[in-house]
Amino acid sequence: MFRTVCRAGGSLLKQQSRRRVPTQWVVPAQQRWASNTPMNTVVLFVPQQEAWVVERMGRFHRILEPGLNFLIPVLDRVRYVQSLKEIVIDVPEQSAVSLDNVTLQIDGVLYLRILDPFKASYGVEDPEYAVTQLAQTTMRSELGKLTLDKVFRERESLNSNIVHSINQAAEDWGIRCLRYEIKDIHVPPRVKESMQMQVEAERRKRATVLESEGTREAAINVAEGRKQAQILASEGEKAEQINKAAGEANGLLAKAEAKAKAIRLLSEALTQQNGSAAASLSVAEQYVSAFSNLAKESNTILLPSNTGDISSMVTQAMSVYGALSKHPLGSTESKNTEPQDAQRLASDKSQSEAHQYLSSSQ
Repeated sequence: MFRTVCRAGGSLLKQQSRRRVPTQWVVPAQQRWASNTPMNTVVLFVPQQEAWVVERMGRFHRILEPGLNFLIPVLDRVRYVQSLKEIVIDVPEQSAVSLDNVTLQIDGVLYLRILDPFKASYGVEDPEYAVTQLAQTTMRSELGKLTLDKVFRERESLNSNIVHSINQAAEDWGIRCLRYEIKDIHVPPRVKESMQMQVEAERRKRATVLESEGTREAAINVAEGRKQAQILASEGEKAEQINKAAGEANGLLAKAEAKAKAIRLLSEALTQQNGSAAASLSVAEQYVSAFSNLAKESNTILLPSNTGDISSMVTQAMSVYGALSKHPLGSTESKNTEPQDAQRLASDKSQSEAHQYLSSSQ
């Protein structure tokens, strides 16, 4: 209350000095710097996050801290009021030329804070206007180093470069730029159409490449499948042949074992009583059976001269069997008598053929 009364009385008793700002510089965000400074009422209450710069007899004296402060009347005067809060400045839209000679319309937002109220008060006439102009010139300078495509891809690096350049120049002003953000980038209509065509062409290119890669992968997969199928088929055929050969070998072994067993049983049967008569009966049956099947397998038939004489055929077969039984194949005697038996059989055959010739001639 006391502070309000003091300020109201001071405004009636004494004109306050106003900072003169050119009309073309004043924007809605910059009216903050043209506010009135409080008069010296001896007892002053400084708000939080504000710094009041006091001059004594026209010379800098001190900066009032937030809270209760006392000043000497007439000698002391509050010359500047600086806000220590983060300040947001809207950077107006401006033209900039990129590295590939494309004119862009670009604007942004600047975030800054006053770190040193003394430098901000005495280092520059209008800190906000100075920082705004510095941001615009830095933006144009940084955009001139990049092509149009990189401007859109490297906005983050562009913002950091602008902040770094502003901080280097604004260090003497007691101001620190916290960040800078580009809001909008406007390109000419023709350039925008060209960019759209380029984007469409790039998308068609990627679609074609993806389609070709898909076709290639499909062909590779089909070839791999065929290769695996042929390998599996060959392995299956190999296994089939191995199994078939093994089966045939086992079959031959089984037939040989069965035949050997049959021969063994036959030899045992022949050694028994009346074995010769049984052998003669078996030979006669086989002869009749073979004779009955002569005309079934071929049209050409070769018949012996004594076809109806079964007894002679059985007698001849039994004589061969008797000769073999008397002289086994494994003995020495059989080896010696084998040529004689062969000669005797040959002579018998020649006699039979001669008898057949004479019969046919008659």
